[in-house]
Amino acid sequence: MTAYAIGLQRPETMNEEILRYIEEVQATMDPFEGRFLVHGAEVEVMEGTFPGTLVVIGFPDIERARAWYASPAYQALIPLRARHIPGEIILVDGVPPGYDAHQTAAGLREAAGL
Repeated sequence: MTAYAIGLQRPETMNEEILRYIEEVQATMDPFEGRFLVHGAEVEVMEGTFPGTLVVIGFPDIERARAWYASPAYQALIPLRARHIPGEIILVDGVPPGYDAHQTAAGLREAAGL
C-alpha cells in the first residue's frame, strides 16, 4: 500500500543550506523508491489557515518510508532543512485499492452504537 511522507513547512529566506538540501534529497529517496508528488507548492487554503508550503513524497509502502527517514543519508541532511525551515514531517499509510468510505462509516457507526 502506498505510503506518504508529508512536510508542512514554513520556509524562511532561501540560503545555501536549503539549496544543498534540495539538491541532495532526491538521492536519499531513490534507494527506497521515493518520488515527489508535491514539492514546495504553495497551497490554496479552502478552510482554516495554512501559513506555508507542502511537500508530499510517495513510497511503495510504509516500511520504505520509515527506512528512508531513518537512513544515514537522510539523517545527515535533516539539519540543513531543520535549521531554516520550521514545520512538521509525518509519515502516513495511504488507503488500500478498492477502499470504500461507506464501509469505514458503517464500522464507525457500529462501534459508536449509532
